[in-house]
Amino acid sequence: MDQQFDEKLTIFWDSDAIVLVDQTKLPVTYELVKITTLNQLINAIKTLKVRGAPALGAAGAYGVALAAQSNKDRSIVKLKAHLRLAARSIIETRPTAINLFFGVDRVLKAVEPCITVEEVREVALNEALRVAEEDVITNKALGGIGASLLKDGDVVMTYCNAGRLATVGWGTALGIVRSAIQEGKRIAVYACETRPLNQGSRITVFELLEDNIPTTLITDNMAASIMKQGKIDSVIVGADRITQTSVYNKIGTYMLAICAKTHDVPFYVAAPLATFDYESSVVKIEERDANELRFCRGKQIAPLLAHVENPAFDVTPKELVTAIITEEGIIHNPHQ
Repeated sequence: MDQQFDEKLTIFWDSDAIVLVDQTKLPVTYELVKITTLNQLINAIKTLKVRGAPALGAAGAYGVALAAQSNKDRSIVKLKAHLRLAARSIIETRPTAINLFFGVDRVLKAVEPCITVEEVREVALNEALRVAEEDVITNKALGGIGASLLKDGDVVMTYCNAGRLATVGWGTALGIVRSAIQEGKRIAVYACETRPLNQGSRITVFELLEDNIPTTLITDNMAASIMKQGKIDSVIVGADRITQTSVYNKIGTYMLAICAKTHDVPFYVAAPLATFDYESSVVKIEERDANELRFCRGKQIAPLLAHVENPAFDVTPKELVTAIITEEGIIHNPHQ
């Protein structure tokens, strides 16, 4: 089998605007949205029109570039101050995802030596374009390395969405699946729905079916039972931040890691090196709007007065992680 995949980009620059796939419309509608202002980008990030750690890295980089292009100030000092304020506004949208910080910082550092307004605008855009281009290259390298862990006929369980729609292109966890299939291996996927916003059922299943990859959708609370039945050869997830001791990823990842450990299923984390953060001692866990649990796709499913906890991420100790797959190699037993 030599399956070819459509090289669609999740986010890209077009003329004077950022263009991205509106992931809130999936799976019903595949719609591209043009972002022409910083406020539009901030709203798109907060409402998850664009999401996924690597895609957020590109969004952050493009956001600083957009702020540079759209600002009409002729003072280099005022322009750089404007970019710093824009950068702060961008990173405050999703405080847990380190890639967002990475993309923003890359562009800010690139423009620091610039001495003219025109140079700032040119350098900012070129650096943002490089961040996006490197993301695809990185994910394909990661995918090729990770594919070595999969055998012909393997069945992979995944969680949330760590595919091409969570990146600029190709994907991390699903990039490994895609790379293995391109090598001629037959790989099937079990996708957890990923409550409360169903990124697994809406987005992961959407893109897997687009690529004609055999996929089974399950509810999140079926994962342990499916593993106990011996149907899963490995679990592969992405990550929003990796610290010295832990992996921060979509809420529910920790539970999946415990289930995998209990049933002797390898638990892999696929993440580019830009996701690693060995400096922060405290990581803020983003708390999402309570109505994400009180409503589902606009329909009320819980009492309006229900007290809600809705963290976007949880923390998985590295002791539960079999290996971390990066673009430069595999870190086996990462807790050691």
